Amino acid sequence: MIEALQIAATGMQAQQRQVETISNNMANMATPGFKRSKVSFVDLVSRGAEPQPGTDTVAVPSSRGLGVSVNGVSLVMDAGDVRRSDDPADLMIAGAGYLEVLLPDGGTAFSRGGHFRIGIDGQLTTGEGYPLKAALTLPAGAKDFIVSSDGTIAARDAQGRDQVVGQMTLVRFNDEDGLEALGDRLYRATARSGEPITGRAAEQGFGVFRQGFQEASNVKLGDEVVGLMLAQRAYEANAKVLQASDEMLAMVNNLRK
Repeated sequence: MIEALQIAATGMQAQQRQVETISNNMANMATPGFKRSKVSFVDLVSRGAEPQPGTDTVAVPSSRGLGVSVNGVSLVMDAGDVRRSDDPADLMIAGAGYLEVLLPDGGTAFSRGGHFRIGIDGQLTTGEGYPLKAALTLPAGAKDFIVSSDGTIAARDAQGRDQVVGQMTLVRFNDEDGLEALGDRLYRATARSGEPITGRAAEQGFGVFRQGFQEASNVKLGDEVVGLMLAQRAYEANAKVLQASDEMLAMVNNLRK
Protein backbone atom coordinates (compact mmCIF):
# COMPACT_ATOMS: atom_id res chain seq x y z
CA MET A 1 0.00 0.00 0.00
CA ILE A 2 2.88 2.34 0.81
CA GLU A 3 4.34 1.62 -2.63
CA ALA A 4 1.04 2.68 -4.22
CA LEU A 5 1.44 6.08 -2.59
CA GLN A 6 4.96 6.42 -3.98
CA ILE A 7 3.95 5.24 -7.45
CA ALA A 8 1.08 7.73 -7.61
CA ALA A 9 3.45 10.47 -6.44
CA THR A 10 5.89 9.72 -9.29
CA GLY A 11 3.02 9.99 -11.76
CA MET A 12 1.98 13.37 -10.38
CA GLN A 13 5.56 14.66 -10.49
CA ALA A 14 6.01 13.50 -14.10
CA GLN A 15 2.78 15.16 -15.23
CA GLN A 16 3.77 18.35 -13.41
CA ARG A 17 6.92 18.46 -15.54
CA GLN A 18 4.79 17.89 -18.63
CA VAL A 19 2.53 20.82 -17.73
CA GLU A 20 5.55 23.07 -17.09
CA THR A 21 7.01 22.18 -20.51
CA ILE A 22 3.71 22.81 -22.28
CA SER A 23 3.26 26.14 -20.51
CA ASN A 24 6.69 27.27 -21.71
CA ASN A 25 5.83 26.23 -25.27
CA MET A 26 2.57 28.17 -25.20
CA ALA A 27 4.23 31.24 -23.65
CA ASN A 28 6.65 31.38 -26.61
CA MET A 29 4.13 30.85 -29.41
CA ALA A 30 4.81 34.36 -30.74
CA THR A 31 8.61 34.22 -30.28
CA PRO A 32 10.27 34.12 -33.75
CA GLY A 33 12.37 31.01 -34.27
CA PHE A 34 11.32 29.37 -30.99
CA LYS A 35 11.47 25.55 -30.97
CA ARG A 36 9.06 23.70 -28.75
CA SER A 37 10.14 21.07 -26.23
CA LYS A 38 8.71 17.65 -25.50
CA VAL A 39 8.93 15.41 -22.45
CA SER A 40 9.74 11.70 -22.67
CA PHE A 41 8.93 9.27 -19.88
CA VAL A 42 10.37 5.95 -18.71
CA ASP A 43 8.88 3.35 -16.38
CA LEU A 44 10.58 2.55 -13.08
CA VAL A 45 11.01 -1.16 -12.34
CA SER A 46 12.52 -3.02 -9.39
CA ARG A 47 13.94 -6.43 -10.25
CA GLY A 48 14.54 -9.15 -7.67
CA ALA A 49 14.12 -12.87 -7.06
CA GLU A 50 11.26 -14.87 -5.58
CA PRO A 51 11.07 -18.53 -4.59
CA GLN A 52 9.64 -20.82 -7.21
CA PRO A 53 6.17 -22.08 -6.15
CA GLY A 54 6.43 -25.24 -4.04
CA THR A 55 10.15 -24.84 -3.22
CA ASP A 56 12.37 -22.78 -0.97
CA THR A 57 15.64 -23.04 -2.91
CA VAL A 58 15.11 -22.29 -6.61
CA ALA A 59 14.49 -18.62 -7.32
CA VAL A 60 13.02 -17.08 -10.45
CA PRO A 61 13.49 -13.43 -11.47
CA SER A 62 10.61 -11.05 -10.92
CA SER A 63 9.98 -7.38 -11.56
CA ARG A 64 7.70 -4.86 -9.91
CA GLY A 65 6.60 -1.55 -11.34
CA LEU A 66 7.55 1.42 -9.21
CA GLY A 67 6.02 4.25 -11.23
CA VAL A 68 7.31 6.64 -13.86
CA SER A 69 10.15 9.09 -14.27
CA VAL A 70 10.99 11.85 -16.71
CA ASN A 71 13.53 10.42 -19.13
CA GLY A 72 14.38 13.84 -20.54
CA VAL A 73 13.17 17.03 -22.17
CA SER A 74 14.29 17.47 -25.76
CA LEU A 75 13.77 20.03 -28.49
CA VAL A 76 11.61 19.49 -31.55
CA MET A 77 13.50 21.24 -34.33
CA ASP A 78 10.78 21.10 -37.00
CA ALA A 79 10.73 24.24 -39.12
CA GLY A 80 8.23 26.96 -38.27
CA ASP A 81 6.11 28.88 -40.74
CA VAL A 82 7.79 31.43 -43.01
CA ARG A 83 6.73 35.02 -42.33
CA ARG A 84 7.61 37.96 -44.53
CA SER A 85 8.83 41.00 -42.60
CA ASP A 86 10.26 43.12 -45.45
CA ASP A 87 12.99 44.17 -43.02
CA PRO A 88 16.40 43.66 -44.69
CA ALA A 89 17.93 43.05 -41.26
CA ASP A 90 15.81 39.89 -40.86
CA LEU A 91 17.40 36.71 -42.14
CA MET A 92 16.18 33.12 -41.99
CA ILE A 93 17.36 29.74 -43.24
CA ALA A 94 14.83 27.88 -45.36
CA GLY A 95 15.74 24.24 -44.94
CA ALA A 96 18.51 22.55 -42.99
CA GLY A 97 21.33 24.53 -41.44
CA TYR A 98 22.52 26.78 -38.63
CA LEU A 99 24.81 29.80 -38.42
CA GLU A 100 27.76 29.68 -36.04
CA VAL A 101 28.07 32.57 -33.60
CA LEU A 102 30.61 33.38 -30.90
CA LEU A 103 29.66 33.63 -27.24
CA PRO A 104 31.27 36.11 -24.81
CA ASP A 105 33.22 33.24 -23.16
CA GLY A 106 34.77 32.28 -26.51
CA GLY A 107 32.50 29.28 -27.03
CA THR A 108 30.43 28.56 -30.11
CA ALA A 109 26.65 28.48 -30.41
CA PHE A 110 24.31 27.96 -33.32
CA SER A 111 21.43 30.05 -34.61
CA ARG A 112 18.66 29.57 -37.15
CA GLY A 113 18.78 33.25 -38.01
CA GLY A 114 16.78 36.21 -36.78
CA HIS A 115 17.36 39.95 -36.68
CA PHE A 116 20.90 41.05 -37.52
CA ARG A 117 22.65 44.40 -37.21
CA ILE A 118 25.93 46.11 -38.01
CA GLY A 119 28.04 46.65 -34.89
CA ILE A 120 30.07 49.73 -34.04
CA ASP A 121 33.20 48.11 -35.52
CA GLY A 122 31.32 47.14 -38.70
CA GLN A 123 31.05 43.50 -37.70
CA LEU A 124 27.81 41.69 -38.52
CA THR A 125 26.14 40.43 -35.33
CA THR A 126 22.84 38.99 -34.20
CA GLY A 127 20.28 41.33 -32.69
CA GLU A 128 21.51 40.30 -29.24
CA GLY A 129 25.09 41.31 -30.13
CA TYR A 130 26.67 37.91 -30.80
CA PRO A 131 29.15 38.11 -33.73
CA LEU A 132 29.18 35.50 -36.46
CA LYS A 133 32.06 33.05 -36.26
CA ALA A 134 32.85 33.84 -39.90
CA ALA A 135 33.85 37.34 -38.68
CA LEU A 136 32.18 39.25 -41.50
CA THR A 137 33.15 42.91 -41.24
CA LEU A 138 31.47 45.52 -43.38
CA PRO A 139 33.52 48.49 -44.64
CA ALA A 140 33.22 51.88 -42.98
CA GLY A 141 30.20 53.82 -44.16
CA ALA A 142 28.13 50.73 -44.97
CA LYS A 143 24.45 51.49 -44.40
CA ASP A 144 22.98 48.13 -45.22
CA PHE A 145 23.87 44.59 -46.26
CA ILE A 146 22.55 42.21 -48.90
CA VAL A 147 22.52 38.42 -48.46
CA SER A 148 21.96 36.20 -51.49
CA SER A 149 20.36 32.77 -51.25
CA ASP A 150 23.75 31.03 -51.26
CA GLY A 151 25.08 33.13 -48.38
CA THR A 152 27.15 35.66 -50.30
CA ILE A 153 27.02 38.94 -48.37
CA ALA A 154 27.58 42.40 -49.80
CA ALA A 155 27.76 45.78 -48.08
CA ARG A 156 25.81 48.72 -49.50
CA ASP A 157 27.12 52.25 -48.98
CA ALA A 158 25.22 55.54 -48.89
CA GLN A 159 25.48 55.86 -52.69
CA GLY A 160 23.82 52.49 -53.20
CA ARG A 161 26.98 50.71 -54.36
CA ASP A 162 27.44 47.07 -53.36
CA GLN A 163 30.71 45.46 -52.30
CA VAL A 164 31.03 41.72 -51.64
CA VAL A 165 32.62 41.18 -48.22
CA GLY A 166 32.36 37.45 -47.64
CA GLN A 167 30.40 34.22 -47.56
CA MET A 168 28.14 32.82 -44.86
CA THR A 169 28.55 29.10 -44.27
CA LEU A 170 26.12 26.75 -42.57
CA VAL A 171 26.40 23.73 -40.30
CA ARG A 172 24.03 20.84 -39.65
CA PHE A 173 23.86 17.92 -37.23
CA ASN A 174 23.12 14.22 -37.41
CA ASP A 175 20.49 14.62 -34.67
CA GLU A 176 19.45 18.25 -34.34
CA ASP A 177 16.75 17.35 -31.78
CA GLY A 178 19.67 16.68 -29.42
CA LEU A 179 20.80 20.33 -29.40
CA GLU A 180 20.66 22.21 -26.10
CA ALA A 181 18.76 25.50 -25.99
CA LEU A 182 20.69 28.44 -24.50
CA GLY A 183 18.10 31.19 -24.92
CA ASP A 184 18.28 34.13 -27.34
CA ARG A 185 17.44 31.60 -30.10
CA LEU A 186 20.86 29.99 -29.67
CA TYR A 187 21.71 26.30 -29.36
CA ARG A 188 24.73 24.30 -28.23
CA ALA A 189 25.98 20.99 -29.59
CA THR A 190 25.77 17.93 -27.31
CA ALA A 191 26.96 14.35 -27.46
CA ARG A 192 23.55 13.36 -28.79
CA SER A 193 23.52 15.95 -31.60
CA GLY A 194 27.06 15.11 -32.69
CA GLU A 195 29.68 17.44 -34.09
CA PRO A 196 28.64 20.14 -36.60
CA ILE A 197 29.00 19.35 -40.29
CA THR A 198 30.02 22.42 -42.30
CA GLY A 199 28.80 23.24 -45.79
CA ARG A 200 27.45 25.95 -48.09
CA ALA A 201 23.88 27.01 -48.57
CA ALA A 202 21.96 25.29 -51.40
CA GLU A 203 24.53 22.49 -51.53
CA GLN A 204 24.70 18.96 -50.05
CA GLY A 205 21.28 19.10 -48.45
CA PHE A 206 21.68 22.52 -46.83
CA GLY A 207 18.93 25.13 -46.97
CA VAL A 208 19.08 28.61 -48.47
CA PHE A 209 19.08 32.10 -46.99
CA ARG A 210 16.01 34.31 -47.27
CA GLN A 211 16.48 37.98 -46.44
CA GLY A 212 13.47 39.95 -45.26
CA PHE A 213 11.81 36.86 -43.77
CA GLN A 214 11.54 35.34 -40.31
CA GLU A 215 10.91 31.79 -39.16
CA ALA A 216 7.95 31.66 -36.79
CA SER A 217 7.71 29.46 -33.71
CA ASN A 218 6.91 25.81 -34.43
CA VAL A 219 4.44 25.64 -31.52
CA LYS A 220 0.96 24.53 -32.60
CA LEU A 221 -1.74 25.79 -30.23
CA GLY A 222 -4.11 22.88 -30.89
CA ASP A 223 -1.45 20.25 -30.12
CA GLU A 224 -0.39 22.01 -26.92
CA VAL A 225 -3.97 22.37 -25.65
CA VAL A 226 -4.64 18.66 -26.24
CA GLY A 227 -1.39 17.77 -24.47
CA LEU A 228 -2.35 20.02 -21.56
CA MET A 229 -5.74 18.34 -21.20
CA LEU A 230 -4.17 14.87 -21.25
CA ALA A 231 -1.59 15.87 -18.65
CA GLN A 232 -4.31 17.30 -16.42
CA ARG A 233 -6.41 14.13 -16.64
CA ALA A 234 -3.38 11.94 -15.91
CA TYR A 235 -2.53 14.11 -12.90
CA GLU A 236 -6.09 13.81 -11.60
CA ALA A 237 -6.03 10.02 -12.03
CA ASN A 238 -2.82 9.71 -10.03
CA ALA A 239 -4.25 11.97 -7.35
CA LYS A 240 -7.25 9.64 -7.06
CA VAL A 241 -4.91 6.65 -6.66
CA LEU A 242 -3.11 8.54 -3.91
CA GLN A 243 -6.40 9.32 -2.19
CA ALA A 244 -7.70 5.75 -2.49
CA SER A 245 -4.45 4.30 -1.09
CA ASP A 246 -4.58 6.72 1.83
CA GLU A 247 -8.18 5.74 2.60
CA MET A 248 -7.30 2.02 2.49
CA LEU A 249 -4.42 2.60 4.93
CA ALA A 250 -6.83 4.42 7.22
CA MET A 251 -9.13 1.38 7.15
CA VAL A 252 -6.24 -0.88 8.15
CA ASN A 253 -5.35 1.40 11.05
CA ASN A 254 -8.97 1.41 12.24
CA LEU A 255 -9.00 -2.42 12.49
CA ARG A 256 -7.13 -2.17 15.78
CA LYS A 257 -9.85 -0.07 17.39
